[in-house]
Amino acid sequence: MPTQPFDFLLPLHLVDSKNNPKSKNNKLTKDKKIAIGAAALVLVVIIVLLVTIGGSTGKKTAAGSHHSTTTVPIPTVSKHLCPLTDEPAPGGIVPARPALGVKIGNEPPPGDARPQSGLNEADIVYDTPAEGFIMRYIAVYQCNNASEIGPTRSIRWVDQRIMRQFVHPILVSAGGIIPNITTAENSKWLSYANLLTTAQNAGVRISSRVPPDNLYTSTSALYGLFPKQTTPPKPVFQYTSSLPSSAQPAADIGINFSYGTDVIWKWNPQLGQYIHTYSGQTDIDALTGKPVSTTNIVIQIVTYKFGPYAESPGSTGDVESKTIGSGQGWIVRNGKEIPVTWHRPQLLDGTTFTDKQGQEVGLAPGRTWVELVPNTTATVKGDITFTK
Repeated sequence: MPTQPFDFLLPLHLVDSKNNPKSKNNKLTKDKKIAIGAAALVLVVIIVLLVTIGGSTGKKTAAGSHHSTTTVPIPTVSKHLCPLTDEPAPGGIVPARPALGVKIGNEPPPGDARPQSGLNEADIVYDTPAEGFIMRYIAVYQCNNASEIGPTRSIRWVDQRIMRQFVHPILVSAGGIIPNITTAENSKWLSYANLLTTAQNAGVRISSRVPPDNLYTSTSALYGLFPKQTTPPKPVFQYTSSLPSSAQPAADIGINFSYGTDVIWKWNPQLGQYIHTYSGQTDIDALTGKPVSTTNIVIQIVTYKFGPYAESPGSTGDVESKTIGSGQGWIVRNGKEIPVTWHRPQLLDGTTFTDKQGQEVGLAPGRTWVELVPNTTATVKGDITFTK
């Protein structure tokens, strides 16, 4: 059940002694007054102790998180479990480093963005709409390393709104329009690296791709830019081993974002993973040659508006997806889908999920892909499909 804020207000009402009538016959002696006063003091102390102990029994939220009546608690930080996947950390200890978000292009052919490198090494991948509803990724790393990440592309408005939940993360892009770059550079909570200017040494142009889809980087190069950043992020999701009774079989999940970006996730029971495909063709991680896969898929329906600045010549303003508040969606895991309401009250909060009964729904330990689906896409019949 959704939890309530742990704000205990227990006023103490002291009984006024004026109820006793004053008379010469019932005047209290000095000793009696002292005894009654001491007893009253002991009673007050006992009440205060009971209030203090009672208040301390409330459940604590994770450090740095905000609690809401419509959300469920985020797990606390563990030294041995990766905070962004809830899986055992490599070598048994979570790396002393923050969350690292890298912008990765995803333009369909004839663009040269696909196949991308390093997606399977990310803890979380955010699939976000850009202009024309062409999708772009934010691959978020923390526990694992990737020797090749790319192609790296430009920053967008939504990126900082997503990354804020990691408290003091690193965000990396290959340029962008001035308003977005200026905001990122001036954000005190964010460590921002621009591979086209101040962080050119952390990127490399490869000869097998054509610009702008030929700029690549790595986790070691990017973490090397910020050696003093040593604090791991808090978890942004909750994890459970059980599924609610509302879970239904889901072998295939289709999301038709736009022409050339018709995603179909296919359940592979042998791997216990969903495989990423476009029009039925398996998407391959170019770094490892393996299919792009994930343990969890979060389909998050979001409202949006067009920003005031055109990202590309002749295009609308950037798609500013709203990830704060609440909305409808699905959690897909273990070969099943669960309709949920997502909740994220503030920028520093992670996202939590409840089913139709208001019960919390958690993710399975492992990698998570978050599909931000515009509400206008979600309302078109057939643009989101589930096949048993």
